[in-house]
Amino acid sequence: MNSFDWFAKWAIYNPFRIAFKEFETDREYSYSQFDRMGNYVAALIHHQHGFVKGDRLAVISDNNMEYIVLFATAQKLGITIVPLNYRLTPAELDFIISDADVKGIVFEEKYFEKIKNLDSFKVIPFKMSVEELKQINDENLKDKSAPLPVTVELHGDDPIFILYTSGTTAFPKGALYTHKMLFWNSINTELRLDITSNDISINCAPPFHTGGWNVLLTPFIHHDAYTLIMRGFDADLILEMLELERATIWWAVPTMLKMMAESPAFTKARLNRLRYLVVGGESLPIPVIELWHRKGVLIRQGYGLTEVGPNVTSLDQKDATRKKGSIGTMNFYYEAKLVNDKGLEVPAGEAGELLLKAPTVTPGYWKNAKATAETIEDGWFHTGDLMKKDLEGYYYVLDRIKNMYISGGENVYPAEVEHMIRQHPAVSEVAIIGVPDERWGEAGKAFVVVKHGETLSRDLLAAYCLERIAKYKIPKHFEFVDSLPKNDAGKIDRKRLREIH
Repeated sequence: MNSFDWFAKWAIYNPFRIAFKEFETDREYSYSQFDRMGNYVAALIHHQHGFVKGDRLAVISDNNMEYIVLFATAQKLGITIVPLNYRLTPAELDFIISDADVKGIVFEEKYFEKIKNLDSFKVIPFKMSVEELKQINDENLKDKSAPLPVTVELHGDDPIFILYTSGTTAFPKGALYTHKMLFWNSINTELRLDITSNDISINCAPPFHTGGWNVLLTPFIHHDAYTLIMRGFDADLILEMLELERATIWWAVPTMLKMMAESPAFTKARLNRLRYLVVGGESLPIPVIELWHRKGVLIRQGYGLTEVGPNVTSLDQKDATRKKGSIGTMNFYYEAKLVNDKGLEVPAGEAGELLLKAPTVTPGYWKNAKATAETIEDGWFHTGDLMKKDLEGYYYVLDRIKNMYISGGENVYPAEVEHMIRQHPAVSEVAIIGVPDERWGEAGKAFVVVKHGETLSRDLLAAYCLERIAKYKIPKHFEFVDSLPKNDAGKIDRKRLREIH
């Protein structure tokens, strides 16, 4: 047994404790059952399909028990899981599958049409449906013979995930997420959120996001707690299940909490067991915080990113309104500093880029030494986020240096979308900014310059985008202009675009 095999540990200490329940099927498995299934799948893909430590296994699926079994398998065999975003277009998925050089893929049958004709999919040696994996797991649990564990020596810097993030360049980057990061993120989270084995939560977040895995789910596994798995978010249903499951802690993005507060079921839901809600992705407006507080549910905001943590800061629930707009203070095992454009630290109250150093910092990007070198210097991760810190040590996000905006909890990087739009034969130039949106927090606005002699409408351009990128990345607003404002260096002046908007 390696020290990173959490299910194996709990199979000894508390074997019959229920680890997860799946809402849609009512299946529930104990820690010892996950340990058994993980051992069996590890032995199966190792002995029959040649998987060894370091091999990549892509997964495209909703939340389900089989995804958790594959996580257990990765902790035992040392393979690296590559969660695929099922919202992406086939072309986007083709790039990621090819870039990750995966040895196998596990797919839910509902997503097979999306991947079956991809060149990258056709050459993958090992393919299995989630439905087939479920059958294997069901049969394994009926079998009384113990599978022979696979012995693998794992190290802290071995990756357990490659998490692809939409980049500031034209193509997404694969952030390496290691066993060491997994461990220290769990410790940081437990120390700030008081997680214990008695905690209960629900996970309905997309499994291709670090948040879906690492805000609460993996810290809960590490601490022998219980999670209800749901395939997706439904405001009324989540309110109902938070009450029925007697949840003690839950995390969400602001859009979800706004939708829940607007639901007719909100006033009737009894959520007295919730210690607090953890909110990330973007700031939650004070009126929404106060609405939840009046219901007796405290709000705890935080900040994080895929490449670090992700749980970096936390704002104690008692400060939710006193420190309006703050992301809180640094979690336990972090060094942080704010620096100006010359790399010098700035005093309290002044703006600077946030740099982080911690055992939760990624070792880099998969097959992308250039991006790694540009982002990590002397162990310090450059977040690209402009912040200030007050005299009490509370941090505030001022702007995103890399121009990213967050729409409904999803990170959207203008450079990626701009690159795609520029491929349209009628487009000369394009620039995208994030603008306030009542429903999604922020939405994209594209300023488009059409080539001389060409014609282009908003509907035609939106349809063009819909065929090539995920829907949430498509700008909500299109404005056709004669030219884009430029600064003295000849670069697009996004500040001026915001003023124009």
